[in-house]
Amino acid sequence: MHPFFEKFALHHEKEDYVDTINAIEKGVVFTGTNLWVLIIAIFVASLGLNVNSTAVIIGAMLISPLMGPIMGLGLSLGIYNVPLLKKSGYNYAIATLVALTTSTIYFLVSPINDAHSEILARTSPNIYDVLIAFFGGGAGMLATASKQKGNVVTGVAIATALMPPLCTAGYGLATQQWQYFFGAFYLYFINTVFIAFATYVVTRLLKFPLVNFNDIKKFKSHQRVAGILTLLTVLPSIYFGYEMIKENHFEKVANTFIDKEAHFPNDYLLQKKIEPKTKKITLVFGGAKISNTAIEQLQHKLNTYYLPHATVTVMQGFTYLTENDAIKNQQLALLLADAAQKKQPPVDKQQLFKELVAISPHVSSIELYATESIYTDSSTTNGYTIIATTPKNNSSIDTLTLKNWLQQKLQTSSINLIITP
Repeated sequence: MHPFFEKFALHHEKEDYVDTINAIEKGVVFTGTNLWVLIIAIFVASLGLNVNSTAVIIGAMLISPLMGPIMGLGLSLGIYNVPLLKKSGYNYAIATLVALTTSTIYFLVSPINDAHSEILARTSPNIYDVLIAFFGGGAGMLATASKQKGNVVTGVAIATALMPPLCTAGYGLATQQWQYFFGAFYLYFINTVFIAFATYVVTRLLKFPLVNFNDIKKFKSHQRVAGILTLLTVLPSIYFGYEMIKENHFEKVANTFIDKEAHFPNDYLLQKKIEPKTKKITLVFGGAKISNTAIEQLQHKLNTYYLPHATVTVMQGFTYLTENDAIKNQQLALLLADAAQKKQPPVDKQQLFKELVAISPHVSSIELYATESIYTDSSTTNGYTIIATTPKNNSSIDTLTLKNWLQQKLQTSSINLIITP
């Protein structure tokens, strides 16, 4: 063999088959210390998710013994060891149930129920998680079967992340947010299947001897079942991965569109929000008032960027008028108010204010203006503009109820209600 290719050879570093199998078998059983370490690791990971601490979550991954039965599943399929397969499957089920129960109990009693970024990151698995689990599991099995183990197993425990998805699934159960439960548990299942699959592949590549030579047909049958399960596990992740790529592409193109096209004279962009799932772009500007024509032109430009199904919403955080516009608007408002006042019946403002405060106690003052609306067909409607002043936090004001009451009280449907702090 050429010296270059000799560098990739594994035979001179390979651990004895029996020693490797015994090492994996020891980590399969969940009783006593192993079970209590699992419970403690689940609590640590749940705390990390709860307070959004990446360092704490990594610590939980390092002390978790969950890799044992999963590698046992892959090894048992690779060497056709039926007793080990049954033992690994049983202990994997016990460990999963205990871990899920522990995390659910924790989140039921925890006063913090917000879904932080560390939780949300475990609810949308895709094909990339499959690749991480497969290559991580392969590295773990190679290290276990080698005399030069190094710190590979530690890195695999962090990369494949079995604990956080289980804890996130428990969070979903505790808060009855089923999208979190199913998304996180699917990620946990992906990690399980592909760590086991990678272990199986490495076992066969290293030519581990079969334990049961008598029934090769049954061995092949078990392999086919495992292959079908692996395929069924990976298919949804391919779809989710495709959706993620589409969303990333939409976000990238939308940012380009905003940078190049979302410019208005005397305005600057205060905030932008891109929603790839619903294909919505929301832009908040400050400065001069933006005309409807300019907004429509911006919407039409979406087609140039291959975003035909997207919508753009332009909002104004604050606006200012030019000096001439302000004078004209003020003069026009005074003329309209004067004309409307002559047609409107007198209103007892003090009584109106007392009744309004009885309905909405947060209102501290009001300004009442008679108005007259003029339409393109020359028809007019008399009404009122009411400016109600409230404290800064006016979320408790029921604007719709207040407006309906004012329409009944003032006997007109033309009510313009403005709530201002």
